[in-house]
Amino acid sequence: MYAPYPENMMESIKKVEATRAQRMATEPRRLSADEKDALLKKFHPDYNPDAFAEIKVGPNKGQKAPLELAEMLHSESRLLNEKIDLNKIDYDVDVLVIGGGGAGSSCAIEAHNAGANVMIVTKLRIGDANTMMAEGGIQAADKENDSPVQHYLDCFGGGHFAAKPELVKRLVMEAPDAIKWLNDLGVEFDKAEDGTMVTTHGGGTSRKRMHAAKDYSGSEIMRTIRDEVLNLKIPVVEFTSAVELLKDEKGQVAGAVLLNMETGDYSVARAKTVVIATGGAGRMHYQGFPTSNHYGATADGLVLGYRAGASLLYQDSIQYHPTGAIYPSQIMGALVTEKVRSVGAQLVNANGEAYIHPLETRDVNASGVIRECSEGRGVEVPGGAKGVWLDTPMIEILGGEGTIEKRIPAMFRMYMNYGIDMRKVPIVIYPTLHYQNGGLEITGDGFTKEIPNLLVAGEAAGGIHGTNRLMGNSLLDVIVFGRNAGKKAAAKYKEVELGEMNLDHVKAYDEELKEAGVETNEVSPMLLPHYARHERKITGEVVSA
Repeated sequence: MYAPYPENMMESIKKVEATRAQRMATEPRRLSADEKDALLKKFHPDYNPDAFAEIKVGPNKGQKAPLELAEMLHSESRLLNEKIDLNKIDYDVDVLVIGGGGAGSSCAIEAHNAGANVMIVTKLRIGDANTMMAEGGIQAADKENDSPVQHYLDCFGGGHFAAKPELVKRLVMEAPDAIKWLNDLGVEFDKAEDGTMVTTHGGGTSRKRMHAAKDYSGSEIMRTIRDEVLNLKIPVVEFTSAVELLKDEKGQVAGAVLLNMETGDYSVARAKTVVIATGGAGRMHYQGFPTSNHYGATADGLVLGYRAGASLLYQDSIQYHPTGAIYPSQIMGALVTEKVRSVGAQLVNANGEAYIHPLETRDVNASGVIRECSEGRGVEVPGGAKGVWLDTPMIEILGGEGTIEKRIPAMFRMYMNYGIDMRKVPIVIYPTLHYQNGGLEITGDGFTKEIPNLLVAGEAAGGIHGTNRLMGNSLLDVIVFGRNAGKKAAAKYKEVELGEMNLDHVKAYDEELKEAGVETNEVSPMLLPHYARHERKITGEVVSA
Protein backbone atom coordinates (compact mmCIF):
# COMPACT_ATOMS: atom_id res chain seq x y z
CA MET A 1 0.00 0.00 0.00
CA TYR A 2 1.18 3.52 -0.84
CA ALA A 3 2.07 5.00 2.58
CA PRO A 4 3.62 8.51 2.51
CA TYR A 5 2.51 9.28 6.08
CA PRO A 6 3.27 7.80 9.53
CA GLU A 7 1.10 4.94 10.75
CA ASN A 8 -1.31 7.07 12.82
CA MET A 9 -2.05 9.30 9.83
CA MET A 10 -2.57 6.32 7.51
CA GLU A 11 -5.04 4.86 10.01
CA SER A 12 -6.98 8.11 9.93
CA ILE A 13 -6.97 8.05 6.12
CA LYS A 14 -8.77 4.69 6.24
CA LYS A 15 -11.65 6.47 8.01
CA VAL A 16 -11.59 9.21 5.36
CA GLU A 17 -11.77 6.63 2.58
CA ALA A 18 -14.55 4.73 4.34
CA THR A 19 -16.83 7.79 4.41
CA ARG A 20 -15.91 9.17 0.98
CA ALA A 21 -18.80 7.65 -0.98
CA GLN A 22 -21.34 8.92 1.53
CA ARG A 23 -19.74 12.37 1.63
CA MET A 24 -19.78 12.66 -2.13
CA ALA A 25 -23.54 12.11 -2.14
CA THR A 26 -24.20 14.89 0.36
CA GLU A 27 -22.50 17.98 1.69
CA PRO A 28 -22.65 19.73 5.05
CA ARG A 29 -25.33 22.40 5.35
CA ARG A 30 -24.42 26.07 5.38
CA LEU A 31 -24.25 27.58 8.85
CA SER A 32 -26.77 30.14 10.02
CA ALA A 33 -25.59 33.67 10.82
CA ASP A 34 -25.85 32.98 14.56
CA GLU A 35 -23.89 29.74 14.23
CA LYS A 36 -21.15 31.54 12.30
CA ASP A 37 -20.90 34.27 14.92
CA ALA A 38 -20.67 31.73 17.74
CA LEU A 39 -17.95 29.76 15.95
CA LEU A 40 -15.92 32.90 15.22
CA LYS A 41 -16.15 34.25 18.76
CA LYS A 42 -15.01 30.99 20.30
CA PHE A 43 -12.25 29.93 17.93
CA HIS A 44 -11.09 32.70 15.57
CA PRO A 45 -7.73 34.22 16.63
CA ASP A 46 -9.07 37.78 16.22
CA TYR A 47 -11.26 37.12 19.27
CA ASN A 48 -8.35 36.13 21.53
CA PRO A 49 -8.09 39.05 24.01
CA ASP A 50 -4.60 38.05 25.14
CA ALA A 51 -3.23 38.58 21.63
CA PHE A 52 -3.90 42.33 21.50
CA ALA A 53 -2.61 45.45 23.21
CA GLU A 54 -3.90 48.98 23.51
CA ILE A 55 -2.29 51.57 21.23
CA LYS A 56 -0.87 54.27 23.49
CA VAL A 57 -0.11 57.03 20.97
CA GLY A 58 -1.13 58.42 17.60
CA PRO A 59 -4.43 58.74 15.73
CA ASN A 60 -5.73 55.35 16.93
CA LYS A 61 -4.81 55.86 20.57
CA GLY A 62 -7.04 53.74 22.80
CA GLN A 63 -7.80 51.15 20.13
CA LYS A 64 -6.32 47.65 20.06
CA ALA A 65 -3.75 46.09 17.75
CA PRO A 66 -1.99 42.73 17.61
CA LEU A 67 0.78 42.59 20.20
CA GLU A 68 3.44 42.39 17.52
CA LEU A 69 2.11 45.39 15.60
CA ALA A 70 1.59 47.40 18.78
CA GLU A 71 5.25 46.81 19.62
CA MET A 72 6.25 48.33 16.28
CA LEU A 73 3.90 51.29 16.73
CA HIS A 74 5.42 51.87 20.18
CA SER A 75 9.03 51.64 19.04
CA GLU A 76 11.60 54.27 18.11
CA SER A 77 12.32 55.47 14.62
CA ARG A 78 15.50 54.21 13.02
CA LEU A 79 16.36 57.82 12.31
CA LEU A 80 15.90 59.19 15.82
CA ASN A 81 19.63 59.51 16.43
CA GLU A 82 20.71 59.73 12.81
CA LYS A 83 21.81 62.95 11.13
CA ILE A 84 20.24 62.99 7.69
CA ASP A 85 21.11 65.87 5.35
CA LEU A 86 17.72 66.65 3.82
CA ASN A 87 19.25 69.25 1.55
CA LYS A 88 21.14 66.53 -0.28
CA ILE A 89 18.49 65.17 -2.67
CA ASP A 90 19.47 61.83 -4.16
CA TYR A 91 16.23 61.21 -6.06
CA ASP A 92 13.78 63.88 -7.23
CA VAL A 93 10.55 62.55 -8.76
CA ASP A 94 6.90 63.38 -9.25
CA VAL A 95 5.58 60.09 -7.84
CA LEU A 96 7.43 57.86 -5.38
CA VAL A 97 6.03 54.33 -5.09
CA ILE A 98 7.12 52.44 -1.97
CA GLY A 99 6.82 48.74 -2.73
CA GLY A 100 7.39 46.67 -5.85
CA GLY A 101 4.55 44.13 -5.69
CA GLY A 102 1.32 44.01 -7.63
CA ALA A 103 -0.11 47.27 -6.26
CA GLY A 104 3.14 49.22 -6.57
CA SER A 105 3.88 47.97 -10.08
CA SER A 106 0.34 48.65 -11.32
CA CYS A 107 0.55 52.10 -9.78
CA ALA A 108 3.87 52.88 -11.43
CA ILE A 109 2.66 51.76 -14.85
CA GLU A 110 -0.40 54.01 -14.76
CA ALA A 111 1.52 56.98 -13.32
CA HIS A 112 4.15 56.61 -16.04
CA ASN A 113 1.54 56.32 -18.77
CA ALA A 114 -0.06 59.52 -17.46
CA GLY A 115 3.21 61.38 -17.97
CA ALA A 116 4.60 61.42 -14.43
CA ASN A 117 8.25 60.95 -13.52
CA VAL A 118 7.82 57.90 -11.29
CA MET A 119 10.20 55.70 -9.31
CA ILE A 120 9.69 52.44 -7.41
CA VAL A 121 11.70 51.71 -4.29
CA THR A 122 11.49 48.18 -2.87
CA LYS A 123 13.39 46.46 -0.10
CA LEU A 124 13.78 43.19 -1.97
CA ARG A 125 13.48 42.77 -5.74
CA ILE A 126 10.59 43.96 -7.86
CA GLY A 127 8.00 41.21 -7.73
CA ASP A 128 9.12 39.83 -4.34
CA ALA A 129 5.71 40.32 -2.81
CA ASN A 130 2.55 38.61 -1.62
CA THR A 131 1.13 39.05 -5.12
CA MET A 132 3.62 36.47 -6.32
CA MET A 133 2.40 34.06 -3.63
CA ALA A 134 -1.30 34.22 -4.58
CA GLU A 135 -2.61 31.06 -6.21
CA GLY A 136 -6.38 30.84 -6.54
CA GLY A 137 -7.36 33.64 -8.90
CA ILE A 138 -8.90 37.08 -9.28
CA GLN A 139 -12.59 37.91 -9.07
CA ALA A 140 -14.59 39.95 -11.58
CA ALA A 141 -18.28 39.94 -12.46
CA ASP A 142 -17.96 39.83 -16.24
CA LYS A 143 -20.33 36.97 -17.13
CA GLU A 144 -23.96 37.25 -18.28
CA ASN A 145 -25.34 35.60 -15.13
CA ASP A 146 -23.43 37.97 -12.85
CA SER A 147 -23.14 41.67 -12.11
CA PRO A 148 -20.98 44.08 -10.09
CA VAL A 149 -24.01 44.54 -7.82
CA GLN A 150 -24.01 40.84 -6.95
CA HIS A 151 -20.24 40.97 -6.46
CA TYR A 152 -20.73 43.97 -4.16
CA LEU A 153 -23.26 42.10 -2.02
CA ASP A 154 -20.91 39.10 -1.70
CA CYS A 155 -17.98 41.35 -0.73
CA PHE A 156 -19.90 43.51 1.71
CA GLY A 157 -21.53 40.58 3.44
CA GLY A 158 -18.36 38.48 3.43
CA GLY A 159 -16.54 41.37 5.15
CA HIS A 160 -19.15 41.43 7.92
CA PHE A 161 -20.64 44.68 6.55
CA ALA A 162 -17.62 46.57 7.85
CA ALA A 163 -16.00 47.70 4.57
CA LYS A 164 -16.24 51.29 3.37
CA PRO A 165 -18.99 51.24 0.72
CA GLU A 166 -17.20 53.63 -1.65
CA LEU A 167 -14.16 51.35 -1.68
CA VAL A 168 -16.17 48.18 -2.31
CA LYS A 169 -18.01 49.99 -5.11
CA ARG A 170 -14.76 50.92 -6.83
CA LEU A 171 -13.44 47.38 -6.36
CA VAL A 172 -16.37 45.65 -8.05
CA MET A 173 -17.18 48.27 -10.68
CA GLU A 174 -13.62 48.38 -11.99
CA ALA A 175 -13.06 44.61 -11.76
CA PRO A 176 -14.05 43.73 -15.35
CA ASP A 177 -11.73 46.41 -16.75
CA ALA A 178 -8.92 45.10 -14.51
CA ILE A 179 -9.29 41.65 -16.10
CA LYS A 180 -9.27 43.19 -19.58
CA TRP A 181 -6.19 45.27 -18.73
CA LEU A 182 -4.30 42.23 -17.48
CA ASN A 183 -5.40 40.12 -20.44
CA ASP A 184 -4.27 42.82 -22.87
CA LEU A 185 -0.89 42.98 -21.12
CA GLY A 186 -0.49 39.24 -21.70
CA VAL A 187 -1.64 37.41 -18.57
CA GLU A 188 -2.33 33.82 -19.59
CA PHE A 189 -5.74 33.25 -17.99
CA ASP A 190 -7.44 29.85 -18.23
CA LYS A 191 -9.70 29.91 -21.28
CA ALA A 192 -12.09 27.55 -23.02
CA GLU A 193 -11.48 26.49 -26.63
CA ASP A 194 -13.64 29.37 -27.85
CA GLY A 195 -11.48 31.88 -25.98
CA THR A 196 -13.90 32.69 -23.17
CA MET A 197 -12.57 32.92 -19.63
CA VAL A 198 -12.96 29.86 -17.42
CA THR A 199 -14.39 30.89 -14.03
CA THR A 200 -14.98 28.98 -10.79
CA HIS A 201 -16.54 29.50 -7.36
CA GLY A 202 -14.69 30.83 -4.34
CA GLY A 203 -15.68 30.74 -0.68
CA GLY A 204 -18.44 33.21 0.13
CA THR A 205 -19.34 33.90 -3.51
CA SER A 206 -22.72 33.39 -5.14
CA ARG A 207 -21.42 33.18 -8.71
CA LYS A 208 -18.55 31.62 -10.59
CA ARG A 209 -16.40 34.71 -11.11
CA MET A 210 -12.90 33.47 -10.20
CA HIS A 211 -10.50 34.00 -13.15
CA ALA A 212 -7.30 32.02 -12.81
CA ALA A 213 -4.05 30.97 -14.44
CA LYS A 214 -4.00 27.36 -13.20
CA ASP A 215 -2.97 27.68 -9.52
CA TYR A 216 -0.19 30.21 -10.11
CA SER A 217 -2.42 33.20 -10.83
CA GLY A 218 -0.45 35.63 -8.69
CA SER A 219 2.92 34.75 -10.13
CA GLU A 220 1.54 35.00 -13.68
CA ILE A 221 0.03 38.42 -12.98
CA MET A 222 3.18 39.62 -11.23
CA ARG A 223 5.35 38.31 -14.08
CA THR A 224 3.33 40.26 -16.59
CA ILE A 225 3.17 43.61 -14.80
CA ARG A 226 6.81 43.35 -13.66
CA ASP A 227 7.82 42.90 -17.29
CA GLU A 228 5.70 45.92 -18.23
CA VAL A 229 7.49 48.05 -15.61
CA LEU A 230 10.84 46.96 -17.00
CA ASN A 231 9.74 47.40 -20.62
CA LEU A 232 8.62 50.97 -19.87
CA LYS A 233 12.04 51.58 -18.26
CA ILE A 234 10.48 52.83 -15.04
CA PRO A 235 13.32 53.33 -12.50
CA VAL A 236 13.33 50.65 -9.80
CA VAL A 237 15.62 50.95 -6.77
CA GLU A 238 15.92 47.44 -5.33
CA PHE A 239 17.17 46.22 -1.95
CA THR A 240 16.31 49.63 -0.56
CA SER A 241 13.72 50.35 2.14
CA ALA A 242 11.79 53.47 2.94
CA VAL A 243 12.43 53.95 6.67
CA GLU A 244 10.61 57.25 7.23
CA LEU A 245 8.29 59.54 5.30
CA LEU A 246 9.29 63.16 4.79
CA LYS A 247 6.88 66.06 5.21
CA ASP A 248 7.12 69.79 4.57
CA GLU A 249 6.09 72.75 6.75
CA LYS A 250 2.58 72.61 5.23
CA GLY A 251 2.11 69.04 6.47
CA GLN A 252 2.28 67.58 2.98
CA VAL A 253 4.13 64.36 2.31
CA ALA A 254 7.33 65.29 0.55
CA GLY A 255 9.17 62.01 -0.06
CA ALA A 256 11.01 59.49 2.06
CA VAL A 257 14.34 58.63 3.65
CA LEU A 258 15.68 55.42 2.10
CA LEU A 259 18.02 52.78 3.51
CA ASN A 260 20.25 50.69 1.27
CA MET A 261 19.79 47.18 2.71
CA GLU A 262 23.20 46.05 1.49
CA THR A 263 25.43 49.00 2.45
CA GLY A 264 23.48 50.58 5.31
CA ASP A 265 23.67 54.00 3.65
CA TYR A 266 20.80 56.48 3.78
CA SER A 267 19.52 58.54 0.88
CA VAL A 268 16.79 61.13 0.36
CA ALA A 269 13.99 60.89 -2.16
CA ARG A 270 11.88 64.00 -2.79
CA ALA A 271 8.45 63.48 -4.33
CA LYS A 272 5.29 65.52 -4.83
CA THR A 273 3.10 62.48 -4.25
CA VAL A 274 3.93 59.24 -2.43
CA VAL A 275 2.18 55.88 -2.66
CA ILE A 276 2.58 53.31 0.13
CA ALA A 277 2.27 49.84 -1.40
CA THR A 278 4.29 47.82 1.08
CA GLY A 279 1.94 44.85 1.53
CA GLY A 280 1.07 42.91 4.64
CA ALA A 281 2.25 41.72 8.02
CA GLY A 282 2.39 37.92 7.81
CA ARG A 283 6.08 37.66 8.64
CA MET A 284 5.41 39.14 12.05
CA HIS A 285 3.80 35.77 12.88
CA TYR A 286 0.91 37.12 14.91
CA GLN A 287 0.02 34.71 17.75
CA GLY A 288 2.81 32.39 16.65
CA PHE A 289 1.02 31.28 13.49
CA PRO A 290 2.94 30.12 10.44
CA THR A 291 2.44 32.28 7.36
CA SER A 292 1.94 32.05 3.63
CA ASN A 293 3.52 35.50 3.17
CA HIS A 294 6.73 36.48 1.44
CA TYR A 295 9.85 37.30 3.42
CA GLY A 296 9.42 41.06 3.52
CA ALA A 297 5.84 41.23 4.82
CA THR A 298 6.49 43.08 8.11
CA ALA A 299 3.85 45.86 8.15
CA ASP A 300 6.39 48.57 7.28
CA GLY A 301 3.89 50.80 5.50
CA LEU A 302 1.55 50.83 8.47
CA VAL A 303 4.36 52.04 10.73
CA LEU A 304 5.57 54.70 8.27
CA GLY A 305 2.12 56.11 7.66
CA TYR A 306 1.05 55.95 11.30
CA ARG A 307 4.11 57.73 12.65
CA ALA A 308 3.53 60.47 10.07
CA GLY A 309 -0.04 60.93 11.30
CA ALA A 310 -2.22 58.70 9.10
CA SER A 311 -4.92 56.71 10.88
CA LEU A 312 -5.37 52.94 10.78
CA LEU A 313 -8.60 51.08 10.16
CA TYR A 314 -9.30 47.49 11.29
CA GLN A 315 -5.67 47.04 12.30
CA ASP A 316 -6.95 44.37 14.70
CA SER A 317 -8.39 42.19 11.93
CA ILE A 318 -6.22 39.51 10.32
CA GLN A 319 -7.17 36.79 7.86
CA TYR A 320 -6.03 33.29 8.70
CA HIS A 321 -6.37 31.21 5.54
CA PRO A 322 -8.06 27.96 6.54
CA THR A 323 -5.83 25.74 4.44
CA GLY A 324 -2.13 26.18 5.05
CA ALA A 325 0.23 23.23 4.79
CA ILE A 326 1.20 21.76 8.15
CA TYR A 327 2.93 18.57 6.96
CA PRO A 328 5.63 18.01 5.91
CA SER A 329 7.30 20.56 8.18
CA GLN A 330 9.44 21.93 5.33
CA ILE A 331 6.39 23.62 3.84
CA MET A 332 4.60 24.56 7.06
CA GLY A 333 2.48 27.64 6.42
CA ALA A 334 2.61 27.36 2.63
CA LEU A 335 -0.72 28.26 1.08
CA VAL A 336 -2.97 25.47 -0.12
CA THR A 337 -5.13 27.47 -2.47
CA GLU A 338 -8.88 27.67 -1.96
CA LYS A 339 -9.12 26.48 -5.54
CA VAL A 340 -8.38 22.96 -4.25
CA ARG A 341 -11.80 23.07 -2.57
CA SER A 342 -13.52 24.81 -5.46
CA VAL A 343 -12.59 21.91 -7.77
CA GLY A 344 -13.90 19.25 -5.41
CA ALA A 345 -11.79 18.58 -2.30
CA GLN A 346 -13.54 18.44 1.07
CA LEU A 347 -12.42 19.40 4.59
CA VAL A 348 -12.59 16.25 6.72
CA ASN A 349 -11.58 15.63 10.34
CA ALA A 350 -9.57 12.68 11.68
CA ASN A 351 -12.76 10.61 12.00
CA GLY A 352 -13.62 10.99 8.32
CA GLU A 353 -16.39 13.52 8.98
CA ALA A 354 -17.07 16.45 6.65
CA TYR A 355 -17.79 18.93 9.42
CA ILE A 356 -18.33 22.20 7.50
CA HIS A 357 -19.42 23.40 4.06
CA PRO A 358 -16.28 23.89 1.93
CA LEU A 359 -17.31 27.28 0.59
CA GLU A 360 -18.03 29.07 3.84
CA THR A 361 -16.02 32.28 4.15
CA ARG A 362 -12.37 31.97 5.10
CA ASP A 363 -12.75 33.15 8.67
CA VAL A 364 -15.54 30.65 9.32
CA ASN A 365 -13.63 27.78 7.72
CA ALA A 366 -10.45 28.67 9.62
CA SER A 367 -12.40 28.71 12.89
CA GLY A 368 -13.86 25.33 12.00
CA VAL A 369 -10.41 23.81 11.54
CA ILE A 370 -9.22 25.24 14.87
CA ARG A 371 -12.37 23.88 16.60
CA GLU A 372 -11.87 20.36 15.26
CA CYS A 373 -8.25 20.32 16.43
CA SER A 374 -9.06 21.91 19.80
CA GLU A 375 -11.83 19.42 20.52
CA GLY A 376 -9.79 16.31 19.73
CA ARG A 377 -10.85 15.58 16.16
CA GLY A 378 -7.63 16.71 14.53
CA VAL A 379 -4.93 14.67 12.81
CA GLU A 380 -1.65 14.63 14.71
CA VAL A 381 1.47 15.11 12.56
CA PRO A 382 5.10 14.40 13.54
CA GLY A 383 6.17 17.05 16.06
CA GLY A 384 2.81 17.11 17.81
CA ALA A 385 0.92 19.75 15.82
CA LYS A 386 -2.59 18.95 14.59
CA GLY A 387 -4.55 19.65 11.45
CA VAL A 388 -7.46 18.28 9.40
CA TRP A 389 -7.59 16.49 6.08
CA LEU A 390 -8.27 18.06 2.75
CA ASP A 391 -9.66 15.12 0.79
CA THR A 392 -7.93 15.77 -2.54
CA PRO A 393 -8.59 12.34 -4.17
CA MET A 394 -12.21 13.52 -4.50
CA ILE A 395 -11.08 15.99 -7.16
CA GLU A 396 -10.30 13.34 -9.74
CA ILE A 397 -13.21 11.12 -8.74
CA LEU A 398 -15.50 14.06 -9.54
CA GLY A 399 -13.57 15.69 -12.37
CA GLY A 400 -11.85 12.75 -14.02
CA GLU A 401 -8.25 11.56 -14.22
CA GLY A 402 -5.78 14.35 -14.85
CA THR A 403 -7.86 17.10 -13.25
CA ILE A 404 -5.34 17.80 -10.49
CA GLU A 405 -2.38 18.15 -12.84
CA LYS A 406 -4.46 20.33 -15.17
CA ARG A 407 -6.15 22.64 -12.62
CA ILE A 408 -3.68 22.81 -9.70
CA PRO A 409 -0.28 21.78 -11.14
CA ALA A 410 1.82 23.88 -8.75
CA MET A 411 0.11 22.33 -5.73
CA PHE A 412 0.58 18.86 -7.18
CA ARG A 413 4.30 19.44 -7.72
CA MET A 414 4.82 20.93 -4.25
CA TYR A 415 3.51 17.81 -2.55
CA MET A 416 5.13 15.36 -4.96
CA ASN A 417 8.48 16.90 -4.00
CA TYR A 418 7.92 15.19 -0.63
CA GLY A 419 6.55 11.93 -2.00
CA ILE A 420 2.90 12.81 -1.32
CA ASP A 421 0.62 12.11 -4.28
CA MET A 422 -2.51 14.17 -3.59
CA ARG A 423 -4.36 12.19 -6.25
CA LYS A 424 -4.12 9.11 -4.03
CA VAL A 425 -4.09 10.44 -0.46
CA PRO A 426 -5.50 13.54 1.25
CA ILE A 427 -3.24 16.32 2.52
CA VAL A 428 -3.28 17.71 6.06
CA ILE A 429 -3.80 21.44 6.67
CA TYR A 430 -4.12 24.09 9.40
CA PRO A 431 -4.85 27.84 9.20
CA THR A 432 -1.94 30.03 8.12
CA LEU A 433 -1.49 33.76 8.65
CA HIS A 434 -2.47 35.10 5.26
CA TYR A 435 -3.83 38.61 4.88
CA GLN A 436 -3.83 41.94 6.69
CA ASN A 437 -7.51 42.91 6.52
CA GLY A 438 -6.84 46.30 8.07
CA GLY A 439 -4.32 48.99 7.25
CA LEU A 440 -4.00 52.72 6.66
CA GLU A 441 -7.44 54.21 6.12
CA ILE A 442 -8.03 55.64 2.65
CA THR A 443 -10.72 57.66 0.91
CA GLY A 444 -12.56 56.48 -2.18
CA ASP A 445 -9.76 57.89 -4.35
CA GLY A 446 -7.01 56.13 -2.36
CA PHE A 447 -5.64 59.12 -0.40
CA THR A 448 -5.08 59.07 3.35
CA LYS A 449 -7.45 61.32 5.25
CA GLU A 450 -4.83 63.21 7.25
CA ILE A 451 -1.73 63.67 5.08
CA PRO A 452 -2.02 65.59 1.80
CA ASN A 453 -0.71 63.80 -1.30
CA LEU A 454 -0.12 60.47 0.45
CA LEU A 455 -1.90 57.48 -1.11
CA VAL A 456 -2.04 53.82 -0.09
CA ALA A 457 -2.71 50.82 -2.33
CA GLY A 458 -2.91 47.06 -1.91
CA GLU A 459 -2.71 45.14 1.35
CA ALA A 460 -1.39 48.17 3.29
CA ALA A 461 -4.78 49.89 2.85
CA GLY A 462 -7.65 49.34 5.26
CA GLY A 463 -11.38 49.47 4.60
CA ILE A 464 -11.65 47.73 1.24
CA HIS A 465 -12.55 44.29 2.58
CA GLY A 466 -13.97 45.06 6.02
CA THR A 467 -12.92 42.45 8.59
CA ASN A 468 -12.72 39.46 6.25
CA ARG A 469 -11.61 39.15 2.63
CA LEU A 470 -13.13 36.89 -0.01
CA MET A 471 -10.88 34.71 -2.15
CA GLY A 472 -9.73 36.44 -5.32
CA ASN A 473 -10.36 39.95 -4.06
CA SER A 474 -6.73 40.55 -3.03
CA LEU A 475 -5.37 40.22 -6.56
CA LEU A 476 -8.30 42.35 -7.67
CA ASP A 477 -7.56 44.89 -4.94
CA VAL A 478 -3.89 45.35 -5.93
CA ILE A 479 -4.80 45.89 -9.58
CA VAL A 480 -7.84 48.16 -9.11
CA PHE A 481 -6.41 50.32 -6.33
CA GLY A 482 -2.85 50.14 -7.62
CA ARG A 483 -3.96 51.47 -11.02
CA ASN A 484 -6.18 54.05 -9.36
CA ALA A 485 -3.34 55.28 -7.12
CA GLY A 486 -1.10 55.72 -10.15
CA LYS A 487 -3.70 57.76 -12.03
CA LYS A 488 -4.58 59.92 -9.00
CA ALA A 489 -0.96 60.49 -8.02
CA ALA A 490 -0.07 61.52 -11.57
CA ALA A 491 -2.95 63.97 -11.69
CA LYS A 492 -2.24 65.38 -8.22
CA TYR A 493 1.48 66.09 -8.49
CA LYS A 494 0.88 68.80 -11.10
CA GLU A 495 -0.74 71.05 -8.52
CA VAL A 496 1.70 70.35 -5.66
CA GLU A 497 4.28 72.88 -4.51
CA LEU A 498 6.63 71.46 -1.91
CA GLY A 499 8.17 73.45 0.90
CA GLU A 500 11.28 72.60 2.89
CA MET A 501 11.42 68.94 3.89
CA ASN A 502 11.64 67.89 7.52
CA LEU A 503 11.41 64.98 9.95
CA ASP A 504 9.64 66.93 12.70
CA HIS A 505 6.93 64.29 13.02
CA VAL A 506 9.55 61.72 14.05
CA LYS A 507 10.65 63.84 17.02
CA ALA A 508 7.04 64.65 17.91
CA TYR A 509 6.10 60.97 17.89
CA ASP A 510 9.01 60.13 20.16
CA GLU A 511 7.91 62.81 22.60
CA GLU A 512 4.40 61.37 22.57
CA LEU A 513 5.81 57.92 23.39
CA LYS A 514 7.72 59.37 26.35
CA GLU A 515 4.67 61.25 27.60
CA ALA A 516 2.64 58.02 27.43
CA GLY A 517 5.29 56.26 29.53
CA VAL A 518 6.17 53.84 26.75
CA GLU A 519 9.61 52.30 27.12
CA THR A 520 11.05 50.31 24.26
CA ASN A 521 14.26 48.78 22.99
CA GLU A 522 12.79 48.18 19.54
CA VAL A 523 13.18 50.23 16.38
CA SER A 524 10.81 50.33 13.46
CA PRO A 525 9.94 49.65 10.73
CA MET A 526 11.05 46.05 11.19
CA LEU A 527 12.12 45.67 7.51
CA LEU A 528 12.99 41.97 7.76
CA PRO A 529 11.71 39.29 10.17
CA HIS A 530 13.74 38.20 13.16
CA TYR A 531 14.64 34.64 12.24
CA ALA A 532 17.31 32.54 13.87
CA ARG A 533 18.04 28.86 14.30
CA HIS A 534 16.16 28.33 17.53
CA GLU A 535 12.88 26.90 18.67
CA ARG A 536 9.76 29.00 18.41
CA LYS A 537 6.16 28.39 19.29
CA ILE A 538 3.71 27.64 16.49
CA THR A 539 -0.01 27.23 17.13
CA GLY A 540 0.51 25.84 20.57
CA GLU A 541 3.34 23.49 19.63
CA VAL A 542 7.10 24.00 19.69
CA VAL A 543 8.82 23.49 16.36
CA SER A 544 12.29 24.22 15.06
CA ALA A 545 12.59 27.49 13.17
